[in-house]
Order: sequence, then structure tokens, then C-alpha cells
Amino acid sequence: MPGIPNLSLVEGAFEELALELANYLDGLKGEGSNVASDITPSLADAEKAEGKETDKDAVLKKLIIASSVLNSAPERELQAAYNLLIHLISQAEEPEMYLRPVCKNLSSPITSSPHNGTGIALGILSTLFNTIQPDEDTRYHVLLPIIELVKTSGRNGNYANLAPQLANLDSWLEEWEMEPEESRKLYLALSQAAGSASRGEDSYIYLLKALRTLQEQPASPEARDLSLRALKTALQNEKHFDFQDLTALDSIQALRKSDEAWGELLEVYSSQLYEDLQEFKEGNPSFISSNNLNEDILDRKMRLLTLASLASQSADTRTLPYSRISKALNIPSGDVEMWVIDCIRSGLVEGRLSQQKQEFLIHRCTHRAFGEKQWREVASRLETWRSSLVNVLNVIRAQKEEYIREKEAELAGPEVRSGQNYRPDRRQRNALEVD
Repeated sequence: MPGIPNLSLVEGAFEELALELANYLDGLKGEGSNVASDITPSLADAEKAEGKETDKDAVLKKLIIASSVLNSAPERELQAAYNLLIHLISQAEEPEMYLRPVCKNLSSPITSSPHNGTGIALGILSTLFNTIQPDEDTRYHVLLPIIELVKTSGRNGNYANLAPQLANLDSWLEEWEMEPEESRKLYLALSQAAGSASRGEDSYIYLLKALRTLQEQPASPEARDLSLRALKTALQNEKHFDFQDLTALDSIQALRKSDEAWGELLEVYSSQLYEDLQEFKEGNPSFISSNNLNEDILDRKMRLLTLASLASQSADTRTLPYSRISKALNIPSGDVEMWVIDCIRSGLVEGRLSQQKQEFLIHRCTHRAFGEKQWREVASRLETWRSSLVNVLNVIRAQKEEYIREKEAELAGPEVRSGQNYRPDRRQRNALEVD
């Protein structure tokens, strides 16, 4: 079977390269394949028919139809073969119509390389993505199969390589002028890819982005389903404690009316305490189990959030007695320090434990809800900070003026000594007395 040189940059006329690829495809397909003979009538022969132009679309259609066999090509030839096909497609007037079947082929299993096939396909698709102009929406149709491959592989390494490249994803979608449905499809695929790679927080972030594309129709069935999914994800993520991102969405507000129990549970985690969660359980005894929620995770998260609330309520005294923590979290007094340490590790509070005083000394705390009271506190602290800066500036200004006066006096020293008010300094007086 003839091979194709492993070159990323392909040189040669379209007719020559198309025939070369057709012969290669015939070799892969085996006896009875006639790709080369099918495209030959559409190829221009400069020696026999001057002025005849190659019907590139007719050639490419036949090559694309036969290209699915490339997934069975030897691993060492696979990338070069796809590079050649992509090079031929790039010479068409409307290349995007041929790229989608190629992406579909690359999304299918590469039978010649079960172990490395995903990596090879991702490499080819990444090359294809980077050859397309940044402002062309064709990039969207290449990026989507890349994400699908990453999701299917479930490998953390593949997602880790992809994640840094997505920093400009929102601006890309805007530049490509994608419809909300298309953006949502991409965000949901990314959410699933991140989830399969055990990146829970990334998965939640992309899920929220998908949900935001539905804010113009917040009461739609799709908005409700995604809102419930986002809420469940936030509740079950052990490292997610901020629910303000959810409560700000119109679809979540609509959920409060359509699914009151879910709205009540969200309110508990947004601003209430551990005892309120217990009341919710008593009023809805089968809710947690029927919705497949992990009760241990819910209890632990609520205790940590309650401790954060206690700390913010004690901002004036900056101290929180162990006894109050024990009562609010419904835990033995001997477990208080363990829970405070967990809360510090979660980033909700900062401070120091005092075993002697049986107190938690608060240095910093996270406000679960940021309203008018918190804004007044921020304004007060900014005013204090401004006053401190003014005092520091006054001190610096006074020091500067004093320094200038001393320098002026030093420069004027010889003239002063020549006048009748001249007085020698201490060392000069000592020298005079010795003399």
C-alpha cells in the first residue's frame, strides 16, 4: 500500500494531490475501490485540454465520501493523510461544507490505533482549528467535536490541555455571532467534559453559562431543567459555597414558583442556618432521598455556612465562643476546633483558635449575602482607610517641609557664620575650648 509523506505542509497542484489521495484511499478500501477512477473525469489535464478547469467540488465530494476509511489507516500515516485532505479542502470556494464530515470522521473511533486514536484525532482537529481564520464561525464546528472527544475520553490530561485554550471562549462566540442555542450546546458539552475529568467547579461554571443563554425565556421547560441541574450541582459540590450566582438568575426566580421546595432549599443555603435545614427536612421528609441528594454533603456544607454566618454576625467583637458554635452547628464541644479548621480550609473564614479562652478570634469572614448592610460596612471601612491615608499624607508633607528647611539652613550656613548671629556647633565649641 503506498504511503503518504508525513508532512504538515503539502506542496503540489490540486489535481496531482487529489489523485494521490484517491489512490491512497483505494489502497485502504481494497480491491473493487474506484475512488481514483471516479475523480479522474473531473480533473483537468493541462496537456490534453487547454483551458479546462478542475471541478474541485465534484472531486472533493467523492474524496469526502471515501475519507471515512482513513480511520483505519496505519497510525504513522494517519495524520499526514488527514493533512492532505484538509489541504485540498482549503482550496475550495466554500471549505466549511466539507469540514463537518471530516470532523465527524475524527469523532469516530480510530480503529488502527485504539490507545492513541483520541490523541491523534485531537491533534488533527487542533491543527484544523488553528488554520481557520479567528473570526470565521467554522471554528465553532471544529471546536465542538474537540470538546466531544475530550468528554468521551474522560481523561483529565486531555481536559487539562484544552482548558487554558478556552480563556477567550466568550469573545469567540460573540465574534462568531453564534445563536443562543449554539452557545448553549457548546457550554453544555464543556460542562460534561469538565465533569468527566472530575473538574466539578469548571463543570458548574459552564453549566451556569449555558443557563444564562435562557434568561429571555426563564419559565421554559428547558430553563427549568437546567436550573434544577445547576442547583443540584451547586448543592452537591463540596467546594461550592456561593449561591448568589444562582439567586441572581431569572430562571431560578421562576423555579421558586414552579418548584417551591427547591426554592425553599436554595433560600436555606443562601442565607439561613443549620437549624433551618433541619426544619426543611422535617417538613419535606422524603425530598432529599427522592432527588438523589447526598445528605452528608448537605449537612457538612450547611454547618460550614452556618459558621461563616456566625463569624460575620460577630464582626464587631471579632470573637466567637466555642459554646455558641457548638450549639448552632449541633455538634459536641470537643468537635468545635475541627469544624473551625475545616471552615478555614474552605476559605470561608480566617482567624485563630484560643483554647485558653475557648474562643475563635476572627480575622476575616465571608458574607453569604451582600446587601445594604454590607455595603454600609464597606463604605465605613473605606472612609476609615481614606482618613488614615490623609493622616499619613500630612505626616509625609510635614517631614518633607522640615527636610527642605534643614537643607536651606545648611546651604545658608557660611553666610550665617559671617554675620553677628553665628554660633558654633557643639564640636566646634569643644575644639575652641581645647585650644
